[in-house]
Amino acid sequence: MADQAHDDWELSFESIGDPHQEISRTCSEKGLLTLYANVGSLSFLQSGVNWKIDHPKGFFQPGVLVLTKQYRVLYRWRSVPSGENLNGTTMRPTAAHVWEQTRRSLETGDSAVDASLDDNPVVDQNPPPLFLFFAAIVANGWFVKPKPFVYEPGMEPNSSRFQKAISRWILFFSVWIIALSILPTTWVGGAFGAWLVWAIFNLRSTMKQMGRQVELKAH
Repeated sequence: MADQAHDDWELSFESIGDPHQEISRTCSEKGLLTLYANVGSLSFLQSGVNWKIDHPKGFFQPGVLVLTKQYRVLYRWRSVPSGENLNGTTMRPTAAHVWEQTRRSLETGDSAVDASLDDNPVVDQNPPPLFLFFAAIVANGWFVKPKPFVYEPGMEPNSSRFQKAISRWILFFSVWIIALSILPTTWVGGAFGAWLVWAIFNLRSTMKQMGRQVELKAH
């Protein structure tokens, strides 16, 4: 996956995959940075792509760690899953913010202490309202089963996919309105009620999967 992203994004630096969390656990062991990882089922994420998602020990939340050659910490940040960031889905520090904090640390000299964990970075974007996020993943799965906006080479940016998914609600409600005009109200009402129960059940199941987060502390 690291090689795939490296080629697709045309990166000029090396990318290293860590499916068994060896790098992240080493960082924790050395007291540099401890990430969170999702240890729930991957079935929700897998439904969003056509290639196999392989995280044998769960997928870890993002983090940023900047070191000198002498292992002095210039900058560090980690995503802490919460309701505010939709279980780690959003709210990443901007590149400009990370570089500015790194530059300041460099200016203090090699004798300075390690940088503290950044708990309040300038983030790239705030998450959408929770109800809008739920509406988007339901519509992205064409109202049958929630489907995530997972990265895949060649796909449109998530912002465009999100907007397209939300626009599907117009078609969705139009179909129900037409059904009301040609079918008995009780039938349509019963069908919509059944769909609503099914949708809520799937959303609760999905959020339960995504909510199983643990810290990747060294053992």
